[in-house]
Amino acid sequence: MMAMLVRRALSSRNAIGFLRRSSVVAVQSRDFSIISSPNLMMVGRDLQFDMSMPDFLRDTRRGFAKGKKSKDDSGMVDAAPDIGPTVKAAASSQMEAAIDALSRDLTKLRTGRAAPGMLDHIVVETGGVKMPLNHLALVSVLDPKTLSVNPYDPDTVKELEKAIVASPLGLNPKLDGQRLVASIPALTKEHIQAMCKIVTKSSEVVKQSIRRARQKALDTIKKAGSSLPKDEVKRLEKEVDELTKKFVKSAEDMCKSKEKEITEA
Repeated sequence: MMAMLVRRALSSRNAIGFLRRSSVVAVQSRDFSIISSPNLMMVGRDLQFDMSMPDFLRDTRRGFAKGKKSKDDSGMVDAAPDIGPTVKAAASSQMEAAIDALSRDLTKLRTGRAAPGMLDHIVVETGGVKMPLNHLALVSVLDPKTLSVNPYDPDTVKELEKAIVASPLGLNPKLDGQRLVASIPALTKEHIQAMCKIVTKSSEVVKQSIRRARQKALDTIKKAGSSLPKDEVKRLEKEVDELTKKFVKSAEDMCKSKEKEITEA
């Protein structure tokens, strides 16, 4: 009886699955008891076989299907993150900081015309504390050649005067009631040439800062290049270059305007 059943099983189309799933078969007595197989059960002389494909084989075959990529539970392939906005925002912030620094440096230069911002860089020491002059006084223009410095606290007028005289602007303010009045002296030819050289140097410094910000952005794009399409990489590089040109032009325009202001004073 057992031999007939085995021959039938071997002739079945699922014989291979049976052999893979079946464990060790032990014949213990005339009852042909079979043990150690999750898919093979025998009660007395009644033999039953579970010929279905094992779950682990079915899952493995699915996982190694031809040409299929790994997907998440939703069935969608993970897309590369969009780093464009972050890269451009970081580069823009660094370039704007360079332009702001240039603006502060140019404001410090005396051009022969009164400007309220020309005293902003002066630091005043009062009561043992150092503070920017514009935190202690209101600076205004009386005429194209005269500045007015009105202290918020009249007791600080001496410290304000001392700080203005010690600055490289070459100003000698005079006390006028509770305020200081500073006349802007005319520029000499040598002074004009020296100021123009400073402007040119400042222009080069800020453009170098802008280019460094550009290079940082390009390096970031290059590192992420392996996970981005080539068209996307080229698009980001082009946008960073356009941003760089924009800020370089802004720096050049500021410096040209300052040179004109100096030479015409």
